[in-house]
Amino acid sequence: ATFYNWKKKYGGLGISELRKLRQLEEENAQLKKLVADLNLDKQMLQDVLKKKY
Repeated sequence: ATFYNWKKKYGGLGISELRKLRQLEEENAQLKKLVADLNLDKQMLQDVLKKKY
């Protein structure tokens, strides 16, 4: 079933489209990591402010 799902999702794409898709997926993963890091920084700053006041 996995192969058929893959084929249904990516079967009609050309080589250049697959490369672009891979690039966008990598960029998306990097951006998700950046958002997670920024959320952690924000939470730490909020914790510091709560303790300070």
